Amino acid sequence: FSFLQERLRYILVLLLLLHSTVSFYVPGVAPINFHRNDPVEIKAVKLTSSRTQLPYEYYSLPFCQPSKITYKAENLGEVLRGDRIVNTPFQVSMNMEKKCEVLCNVPNKPVTLTVEQSKLIAERIREDYYVHLIADNLPVATRLEFYSNREEEEKKKEKDVQFEHGYRLGFMDGNKFYLHNHLSFILYYHREDVEESQEHTYRVVRFEVVPQSIKLEDLKADEKSMCTLPEATGSAPQEIDPTKENQLLFTYSVHWEESDIKWASRWDTYLTMSDVQIHWFSIINSVVVVFFLSGILSMIIIRTLRKDIANYNKEDDIEDTMEESGWKLVHGDVFRPPQYPMILSSLLGSGIQLFCMIRIVIFVAMLGMLSPSSRGALMTTACFLFMFMGVFGGFFAGRLYRTLKGHRWKKGAFCTATLYPGVVFGICFVLNCFIWGKHSSGAVPFPTMVALLCMWFGISLPLVYLGYYFGFRKQPYDNPVRTNQIPRQIPEQRWYMNKFVGILMAGILPFGAMFIELFFIFSAIWENQFYYLFGFLFLVFIILVVSCSQISIVMVYFQLCAEDYRWWWRTFLVSGGSAFYVLIYAVFYFVNKLDIVEFIPSLLYFGYTALMVLSFWLLTGTIGFYAAYMFVRKIYAAVKID
Repeated sequence: FSFLQERLRYILVLLLLLHSTVSFYVPGVAPINFHRNDPVEIKAVKLTSSRTQLPYEYYSLPFCQPSKITYKAENLGEVLRGDRIVNTPFQVSMNMEKKCEVLCNVPNKPVTLTVEQSKLIAERIREDYYVHLIADNLPVATRLEFYSNREEEEKKKEKDVQFEHGYRLGFMDGNKFYLHNHLSFILYYHREDVEESQEHTYRVVRFEVVPQSIKLEDLKADEKSMCTLPEATGSAPQEIDPTKENQLLFTYSVHWEESDIKWASRWDTYLTMSDVQIHWFSIINSVVVVFFLSGILSMIIIRTLRKDIANYNKEDDIEDTMEESGWKLVHGDVFRPPQYPMILSSLLGSGIQLFCMIRIVIFVAMLGMLSPSSRGALMTTACFLFMFMGVFGGFFAGRLYRTLKGHRWKKGAFCTATLYPGVVFGICFVLNCFIWGKHSSGAVPFPTMVALLCMWFGISLPLVYLGYYFGFRKQPYDNPVRTNQIPRQIPEQRWYMNKFVGILMAGILPFGAMFIELFFIFSAIWENQFYYLFGFLFLVFIILVVSCSQISIVMVYFQLCAEDYRWWWRTFLVSGGSAFYVLIYAVFYFVNKLDIVEFIPSLLYFGYTALMVLSFWLLTGTIGFYAAYMFVRKIYAAVKID
């Protein structure tokens, strides 16, 4: 009990530290100070839909365009996410109100949409597309107000407010399509403290929009591009008929409000979109359950092992134990090299590469350095880190390959550098061809693909070779017992020692520890949410490492007790058992949470899910393998072998 109390105390301290880490925030960019009447540029990012999973660039639809279109230079992460940041014709000035203004250059003259353009807009509205704009790097959000299940009196007083990313392109009523052609921008500013003689400076701290659909006849425009909005009750929405040409006006209004929110806290609105309490309870529950179970497992296995080792080392009753049994019996075969040692060491090398990359990314993100305000930074960092971690992957793979009596180190290094990245690149290339066919901005441009290939063969491959060379030259791992020349016969195994049963049993605990976090990660990837709870994620990662290691040790112990010494591949496969549950969860999420019906979005979902499952299997399999290998070397070093 004192052991468990100690662990619980440790967990609470860690959670308190994490809470302070979650609230800590290092902004991705320096603040911009505006003076009154300074231009605040509104840029467009992309159009997204959780129904199709295909982002499109802003001007793929016939929106009003500025005289000169300029695209922002983007980092690798932004390109891979499908962002295409471009300027828009919205004229917004700091702290200057605009009642209603026509957007396109020619005043009084409505925009005429051709039949093709009308069809395209109607299709995008049917597919539930959202438009994403940014002002001073802040994404636009739509305010949603609703009553929570409180008492009747309280209902009248208080509404719950949540924010939705971007704004809906339009809406459907029956079989009719309506376009949001008027945008009411509400921008919040924070007035900075300055000396009396100086002019006041302002910082943008929130960017909201109220989209409206207003019929052309109800928007009265004059020669100066000004317009008057109709009364809210009497206006009809702007219908888009996909079978004919449509005439409409694109208009907008700007309203400024002062806010107490400081610039450093301006992202809080976007990051508190879901209930964090669920998170806290689930994480604490996972931590307590996993540490409790791991405590019990450790106690059982340590007690059993001590008993085993004491029995094996008793020199007096050698006569009594003439008939050996259990794991000592296979001492002459336990370190016999497995089949396909090159592939095993290559996969483990890629697993080490992934492990190092994920550990560093989560830790840096936990410190706030990869916050959502620095767009694409997370993905860019992950790509570069994976390339540079090749040196560690190569080193561990080379040393293990030498231990497993391998000789062709150059071929082994090439296999390590190309096996897993080659599968990832192949799947991504095939999916990219489908996205290209749909003319989506989510398609990786050809120059970016060439750049990624250059990074792979110019950075990752040489580093893997370098690591492999030094790993292969280093002393192989020291195995405490010699391997017999003739392999012993393996007795018939019970049904529960089957590989697939082992995968099912071993995957439950690690998956149970992280499946709540998985829900938030899936929501971030597939439903365009922001994911920022890296403090929690770091804790979940620690739990995952602990639970994978312990389950792997238990499984290899049972296997050796059953006198089956073929543990190398089996441990790697069984330790990655939680990846099987991740796959099942992904199918469940697809069926229950997403509204995807078309072939290409479904293909994208399952293609990227397959990559996630493969990467997760490599990661957990590698963690479990190294834990089991250390355990096996420890226990055989502790017994006296004649």
